[in-house]
Amino acid sequence: MLGILYAALGAFTFALNNVAMRRGVVTGSVLQGMAMTVPIGGLSFLVMTVAFGELGQLVVFPTVALAWLAGQGIVHFVIGRYCNYKSNQLMGVNLAAPVVKLQVPVAMMLAVVTLHEKFTVLQLFGSGLMLGGSFITQSNTGKGKKASGSSPAAAPIPAMPPRKLPAAPEPNPEQTFRPRVFSGYIFALGAAMCYGGSPLMAREAFLNAPGASTAAGGCLAYTAATLFFSLILLKPGSWADIRGTKRENLSWFLSSAVLVAISQAFVYASLAIAPLMVVTPILQLSLVFRLMLSQWINREHEVMNVAVLVGALTAVLGSILVSLDTSELMKLLDLPPPLADFLRYRLARG
Repeated sequence: MLGILYAALGAFTFALNNVAMRRGVVTGSVLQGMAMTVPIGGLSFLVMTVAFGELGQLVVFPTVALAWLAGQGIVHFVIGRYCNYKSNQLMGVNLAAPVVKLQVPVAMMLAVVTLHEKFTVLQLFGSGLMLGGSFITQSNTGKGKKASGSSPAAAPIPAMPPRKLPAAPEPNPEQTFRPRVFSGYIFALGAAMCYGGSPLMAREAFLNAPGASTAAGGCLAYTAATLFFSLILLKPGSWADIRGTKRENLSWFLSSAVLVAISQAFVYASLAIAPLMVVTPILQLSLVFRLMLSQWINREHEVMNVAVLVGALTAVLGSILVSLDTSELMKLLDLPPPLADFLRYRLARG
């Protein structure tokens, strides 16, 4: 029961992290958000490593494992996170999240190719549902949504000709949030590929360092990510952009940085005491939590309609089917043997 609670809290805090970051990039920049979340994430993992008494584990990783961890940190915490934040900025969390969730079938396909793991008919069906869900969410995005704040990702309504309308007093100038679906979709797919590939890199690291601490590994991955991100700051104008962070955005970025570390801690804690088959479906609820929280916090800066709801729920169902163990699920559902055998059929054999 405690594992289920940890997994649910992990899904909720991860969703809240995305919604907080979305609010920050409405009037701030992705670079400003990255400057907060990457170093603070590394500091949070360092604190966890010290708290668990595993500081000495930082030096037990062989060179090969360190290389994999460094690559995983750069791919996941810098490139993938940038793509995720940018897609949120361009088309909002509600539209970007189902596309980013394609990381699950991406991870499965990479596992089949590189680790020769099994891929069944049921997982193929789940991947199709996730892909279909991501397209459904984009099917009705033409209508804008009134927004009170300015956004780098929002296209302003052209100003009306200077004439006086006698019907009513003139309202304050407003903008309409118009999601940039194409560019947002590209960045969301980039995030899905990075997030889908990084677990395999982490797996390779720990295969080369059996018994090593996961907290220490995360600390090393974040260290590499922070060093790599510091190179980006050499670009002219980067420091000026970061120093220009608005006070109201600073609180959202800091909240996101802390929440993402807390969510990762909850996920580790849930996996330590509960089976993967129990934890994984609960973690997929983060997509549902995002929809709920975005309506509460970012109502003026998101697209919400029936297509978004249907697409998100379809993507959640698909991600559950992809991530669960097919044989165990067939036993749980007690399906007729011919149907169970068909769904268990391996399209790729390990």
